[in-house]
Amino acid sequence: MGSVDWESMQGDWVSARLLSTAGIRNQGEQERRAASALLAVMSAVPDFCHGLLSGMNAPKGKISTYTELRFKDGEENLHIPDGAVVVERGKKRWSCLVEIKTNGVELNAEQVSRYLDLARAHGFDGLLSISNQIRGDSQSLPYSVRKLKLKGLTVYHLSWWRILTEAIVQHRFRGIADPDQAWILGELIRYLDDEKSGAGGFDGMGREWVAVRESARNRTLRSEDPKAKSIASRWEQFAEYLCLHLGQELGVDVKHLRPRGKSPAEQVEAGAQRLASRGSFSCSIQVPDAVGTIGIEADLRARLVTTSIEMPAPKEGRPRTRINWLLRQLRDAPDDLRVDVRFSRVRATRSELLRDCRESPELLLMKDDPKREPRTFVLARSSPMGKKDGRKAGSFVAETQRQVTEFYRDLVQGLVPPRIKAPRLEKEDGAPTSNPPTPPVSERSEIAVRREHEASLQRIAEMMPFGTE
Repeated sequence: MGSVDWESMQGDWVSARLLSTAGIRNQGEQERRAASALLAVMSAVPDFCHGLLSGMNAPKGKISTYTELRFKDGEENLHIPDGAVVVERGKKRWSCLVEIKTNGVELNAEQVSRYLDLARAHGFDGLLSISNQIRGDSQSLPYSVRKLKLKGLTVYHLSWWRILTEAIVQHRFRGIADPDQAWILGELIRYLDDEKSGAGGFDGMGREWVAVRESARNRTLRSEDPKAKSIASRWEQFAEYLCLHLGQELGVDVKHLRPRGKSPAEQVEAGAQRLASRGSFSCSIQVPDAVGTIGIEADLRARLVTTSIEMPAPKEGRPRTRINWLLRQLRDAPDDLRVDVRFSRVRATRSELLRDCRESPELLLMKDDPKREPRTFVLARSSPMGKKDGRKAGSFVAETQRQVTEFYRDLVQGLVPPRIKAPRLEKEDGAPTSNPPTPPVSERSEIAVRREHEASLQRIAEMMPFGTE
């Protein structure tokens, strides 16, 4: 028998998968497969399961999972929740029902209410709902639940995108000690990342996107228009989607910062009003240990998306020295980056493109008062907005996600905050410890001279007798 070229043959073969999306025919089957895949992996990979259930106060213990439970209510009507999770530790048992939706199907408040009744009647501790409806935290529910229905039950919501993020972070960054568990979790990641699974995350800005975008551009949009509120709600979900996407790439918890004291409904209302009045959306996201908060603004009228970051200026040195400190950090930044300088005790701002101030840093000083100290720097970059719906190349979602990722990778992650000098103790003779000789006034910053003057006045005042004017 002649030799066989195995490598060339294997190049066309499809690898066998533990969790396959092949042959999914309808919505019902899609939900059953997603439920079975997720619950089986939660049982097989305890660290992953505990990470998902951490907000439900579930104990760490032996995990058992089940699908398609069957219950009858008082009127003998049959109800079939998608699954259940049971955690046992010693003599303590904790359990929750699980209800799952895929694709764009939304959770039904009436169905959730019925399952809460079932949970209470059969001794469950809570209900976990899962869908593609993205929320900022697990207590922000995409449906309404009356408090009387709870009575000690915990209701918790996870988006598929958050589940995928938890799986990626656990697999790639935290690590799984057991190689078999690591492989199983990798199979779940591949399954959820497949479009056929119906659990791929944020799928676009919705059916009303094109109409709302054009109305905002033509200034005919009204805040009370249901379409405006629908798109404002999608924008809130998109902001969470961007945070989770960065979290997947970085292995950290990236947060969407919201105004304090506003409920999700009030936030959507404010977003619809801004969209109608200004024709734009905005949000702020926070990456742990980054030099500042990343701002994102989508201007539907100008068809531009702007990403920006605000960072503090150094508190020492002359104004020109502080500007040069910033420009050294921007040596490899793109020429079309906009640099805004805000100054102390005035509202004036200097704005220039980086290409213009590389050779002329003085452009960033206050024009009428070049000795005015810079307080903060804002770095911003704008790109054309994607016009298509969905998540494919050229869409608003895909282009904005790409821009935010590149802005962080190419600029933000390389920025460092100003170095803060530690205060120095004085020696017994009153001289500062290990301080170099005091330079002439002409070589010292204005702020240093002013501080020395204020300190001298304070020492004189302390030596004056009480009551002396």
